Amino acid sequence: MNKPFQFKEFTIQQDKTAMKVGTDGVLLGAWASVESNPFSILDIGSGTGLIALQLAQRSNAEVIDAIEIDDNAYEQAVDNFENSPWSDRLFCYHAGLDEFVDEIEDQYDMIVSNPPFYTEDYKTESLQRDIARFTDSLPFEDLLEGVSKLLEPTGIFHTIIPFTSHEHFMHLAEANGLFPTKICHVKGNPEANFKRSLLSFSFEKSTPILDELVIETARHQYTEAYISLTKDFYLRM
Repeated sequence: MNKPFQFKEFTIQQDKTAMKVGTDGVLLGAWASVESNPFSILDIGSGTGLIALQLAQRSNAEVIDAIEIDDNAYEQAVDNFENSPWSDRLFCYHAGLDEFVDEIEDQYDMIVSNPPFYTEDYKTESLQRDIARFTDSLPFEDLLEGVSKLLEPTGIFHTIIPFTSHEHFMHLAEANGLFPTKICHVKGNPEANFKRSLLSFSFEKSTPILDELVIETARHQYTEAYISLTKDFYLRM
């Protein structure tokens, strides 16, 4: 699992961090719209830097910043940024979101986050993995409050969370003046329950575009929609 993950245009080294390349991150990095041609992008809780790198590949954004609180993940993201074709556009801050909000006066055209989300009392043997994956390290309330301060008035925020949390998350977002513009519920196969929700928010109230995505029809038999979404990244798509 510590092997580098090779994408079409960049490589993710993941030997230093507990959180490896996963479907959630790839989905968000591929799904988040760049049609507005953002000048500046922020990735909150960047981990290995995967989503920031996907957005560097997909967009012409001149500023792509990332923040990561975990020491090892931060070092990994910096290495992955420096070894990518877009190293001049990528920068990682070693900070927590609250600290970053207090220190940075800039706002961003686009913000993305694949936040920690296991809310159960369950903890793993790995403190690193717990920090990366449990909401007590970055509660949804804190994430949305930070986003509301860092997002340009016309900006867009994209995230991926558990399907079971999406209504609660949207209520918290509305309390911070953020309203859904796109909602895509994701399931592993046609018979499965929805597992994730991809969400986009802006400060403008509108009727959100609703969509669904099924990843596989059978084991390793990917749907046309999933292939279309991720083909620019995966080598075997």
